[in-house]
Amino acid sequence: MGEGGANRQLNVLGEPLELCCRKPLTGFYRDGFCNTGPMDVGTHTVCAQVTQSFLEFSAWAGNDLITPRSEVAFPGLKEGDHWCLCAARWLQAHDAGYAPKLYLRRTNIKTLEIIPLETLKTFALDLN
Repeated sequence: MGEGGANRQLNVLGEPLELCCRKPLTGFYRDGFCNTGPMDVGTHTVCAQVTQSFLEFSAWAGNDLITPRSEVAFPGLKEGDHWCLCAARWLQAHDAGYAPKLYLRRTNIKTLEIIPLETLKTFALDLN
């Protein structure tokens, strides 16, 4: 399982990373968390609530997250699902006007190397 699961990584607020989603099971390590490590070259660290417009944008940009792929146990995503997105893809979607809302407490601190916290906060679903 690499650096997932038992290894509690931090979120963008500097607190222990919270679970993103188990159904569908997400995360680079498929542990439900947006954990990352050296093998995660895509930096799958942003816990987002995907929208249809984001899914269509992502497919247009070369990453089809809609179509199920049984060979890798991927059920395909639909609007409202929670998923650990690549930080660079989320930023690309942001710049194009398609960024989905996200959860700060479920988004890995590694994301801050790519996206400023202030930008993330404007899309936060869990900001008090």
